[in-house]
Amino acid sequence: MSQSPKVSPEEFVESMREEMKQCLEGVIEAVNQAPDGAWISGSEEQVRDIMAAFREKAFEKAVQKRIDAAEAAFPPSAQSNDGKTFSQ
Repeated sequence: MSQSPKVSPEEFVESMREEMKQCLEGVIEAVNQAPDGAWISGSEEQVRDIMAAFREKAFEKAVQKRIDAAEAAFPPSAQSNDGKTFSQ
C-alpha cells in the first residue's frame, strides 16, 4: 500500500500566512488594550481565544491540504466507449 502524498511545510506556512498575521495582530492588540498593571490578567483570556481559533483554522487547513493532495494523486476516472465515466 502506497502512502498518500505529503504537503510541504513551506506550502502550508505560505497558505496560512494571512491567518497567522491576523492572529498575531489580534494578540498584540489584546495586550495593548489591557489596562496598565494588568497586562496579563487583562488580555490572557482574549489571547487564549484568539490562539484557540487559530489552532482550529490551522488544523482544519492542514487536514484539507492533505486531502487535496491525496485526491490530486488519483488519476481521472476512465471513460467508457459511450463517453461516460464508468461510475456514471
